[in-house]
Amino acid sequence: MYIAKEDRYEKMIYNRVGNSGLKLSALSIGMWYNFGGIDVYENGRAIATRAFDLGITHFDLANNYGPPAGSAEMNFARILQQDLKPYRDELVISTKAGHYMWPGPYGDGGSKKYLVSSLDQSLKRLGLDYVDIYYHHRPDENTPLEETAEALDLLVRQGKALYVGVSNYTPEQTRQIADIFEAKNTPFIIHQPSYSMFNRWIEDGLKDVLVEKQLGAIAYSPLAQGLLTDRYLNGIPEDSRANRKTGLWLHKENVDETIEKVNALNLIAKERGQTLAEMAVAWILRDGIVTSVLIGASKVSQVEANVKALDNLTFSADELAAIDKVLKG
Repeated sequence: MYIAKEDRYEKMIYNRVGNSGLKLSALSIGMWYNFGGIDVYENGRAIATRAFDLGITHFDLANNYGPPAGSAEMNFARILQQDLKPYRDELVISTKAGHYMWPGPYGDGGSKKYLVSSLDQSLKRLGLDYVDIYYHHRPDENTPLEETAEALDLLVRQGKALYVGVSNYTPEQTRQIADIFEAKNTPFIIHQPSYSMFNRWIEDGLKDVLVEKQLGAIAYSPLAQGLLTDRYLNGIPEDSRANRKTGLWLHKENVDETIEKVNALNLIAKERGQTLAEMAVAWILRDGIVTSVLIGASKVSQVEANVKALDNLTFSADELAAIDKVLKG
């Protein structure tokens, strides 16, 4: 029987989410991949329990995570039942809806019909009465923001979600829906954008909106799907994601274009006493605007390695300048 480590909270950092009372662990576990029905369940279970032993309290899901869609939530329900259920009140569990989930006109987008139905389905798969954070996964141009906000507000008032958030919204969309939520007094607290050294789009306006609206942020794809690790320093391994035709965007061309920058960044990381991955995670947390970094893991050792990033979160002005020079070069 799993018993959590007594010292699990001693080293982890917990950051306040915007101006809410909620705190998130500086690292969170994303269950986009490696927790689905095609994956080895015991491996996902080991990752989740080791993460909790290291003080990671936030587990991030979505209705369509798997594959197949929905299976990550079902597997996490098994982990809860077997191991983490006694610690439910120590966990932040989030899920999302917004991408295609079921056939017909009501299984996609941002309508009240879809968002309410999807959360009901997610709660059944998870075996929970509520989630801590419920996100709209992406903006929907065919649904008014007012309707999407109304749906999220309703779910909070029904007790099915404690807080709400958005993901992949532009700065202007974030500001607009934040204004709607403010009028409703909805606990809208967080934005989940992609963000890494190689993907800095949130610095072009979104960070300003987050500060203005006092929102937290949790960054996904912090290692640029593995580019910001030591995996590609000497070229492309045969078994790497970049060699698979099924990769989302990480292809040989991406690696070839960035390999010089990766090696230059690796030298800076070594001077800091970190691996490249550790520095990449630390860099995201450098200014306090991002609350938590959403890490993916296919094995326990990757979780342990990412946690080491928290040992050195301080960057000198010279280090930041050197990193910027590499990234803009």
